[in-house]
Amino acid sequence: MATEATVETYQGLVAEGAVLVDFWGPRCAPCLALMPAVERLEQRHDGSFRLVKVNANENRQICRDLKVFGLPTFVLYRDGQEVRRLTGNPSAAEIEAAVTELVEGGD
Repeated sequence: MATEATVETYQGLVAEGAVLVDFWGPRCAPCLALMPAVERLEQRHDGSFRLVKVNANENRQICRDLKVFGLPTFVLYRDGQEVRRLTGNPSAAEIEAAVTELVEGGD
């Protein structure tokens, strides 16, 4: 189950393990189109990574701090360190490949 992040909770949510952060907006059509596929991906991987969602409209400080300038953006973390970033409307297949690499331990 995806966890909604706020400015106060973000760092704690990405600090440990494999994490996929979905930066999205309620008016971002590509974000909304990818959302079901990303949520299914989380279910298929059965707890091997944490899905964190950041509503960019409500959490502009996080976006500024991380230099997230466009939506959708997906940031992958391992133990608090960013290991990959997907921007520019990535496909569901690209996101799945990045997550598979993340949970299998590659960079």
